[in-house]
Amino acid sequence: MNLGIAGEIALVVGASDGIGFESARALLEEGAEVLICSRSADNLKRAAAQLKQSTGRDVRWFAADVTLAADVQKLKSWVEQHAAHLDILVSAVGGSHRALFEELDDAAWLASYQFNVLGTVRVIRELLGALRRAPAARIVILGAAGARMPYPSQVVSNVHKAGLIALVKTLGAEFQKFNIRVNSVSPGRTMTGLWKNRIAQMSRDQGVSGDKVIEEFAHEIPMARFGRPDEIAPMVVFLASHKSSYITCQSILVDGGISRGLI
Repeated sequence: MNLGIAGEIALVVGASDGIGFESARALLEEGAEVLICSRSADNLKRAAAQLKQSTGRDVRWFAADVTLAADVQKLKSWVEQHAAHLDILVSAVGGSHRALFEELDDAAWLASYQFNVLGTVRVIRELLGALRRAPAARIVILGAAGARMPYPSQVVSNVHKAGLIALVKTLGAEFQKFNIRVNSVSPGRTMTGLWKNRIAQMSRDQGVSGDKVIEEFAHEIPMARFGRPDEIAPMVVFLASHKSSYITCQSILVDGGISRGLI
C-alpha cells in the first residue's frame, strides 16, 4: 500500500530504541525524510547507523531530554534549521512505573507526569508552528493499553497514560482548524528495553528464569505473548499517513487483545 508520505518530513521523538526506533524505520521505508530525537547522543548515533544499514537512508538526529523545557526549546531551534515545516510528529516517550499507591510520593508522581505527559505537551507546543506550516500535518502519540484497562501496581502510569488519551481527543478537535490530525497508539505488553530490564530485575528478585516471568505476564494476553515493537510501528505509520485521513481524536489499541473493554 502506498501511504503517500514519500518526501514528507517526520520527526520521531524517543527514536533510539523500541517502538520509536521501529516507527522511524517504517517511516523511512515509506519514503519519508526522518529526523530522530532522544536523550542520549550515543544511543542516537547507534540508532542512526542501524537505520542507515537497514534502509539505506540517512537520518538527522538531535539529543534532547523532553522532561527539560530548555532542551525542548533547543529541539525546536534545531528542527527549524533543518526543515521548513513538519508533516509528521511522532512522540514515543514515556514509560510505566510498577509500584503500589502507598509507595509513591509527590516526587514519583511528578517525575511520571513529566515523562509521560508534560514532555509530549512541550514538544507539541514548541513544534506547533512547524506543523501548522504543513498543508495537513499529523501527530501520533504513543500511549499504553493501561489507560483503557488499568494494570495492577501501576497506578501512576495508568493515570498519566489516561491523561494522554484526553490530550489526544482535546487537541484533535482543537487543531482541526489548522488541518492537523491527532491520534494515539496504545500498545499492550511489548518487548521493549523497559520490559527487558524489568524482566531481568524480576527474575533476579524472584529467583526464577526470565522465561517464567514472561509467561506470568503473557498468560493474561489472549494472544499469549508479548508484542514486538515492529508490530506496533505499522499502526503508527498508518495514522501518520494520508490513508487515515478520516481518523482523528482516536486511541488505537495494538495490544494482543489484553484490553477487552467495550468502550
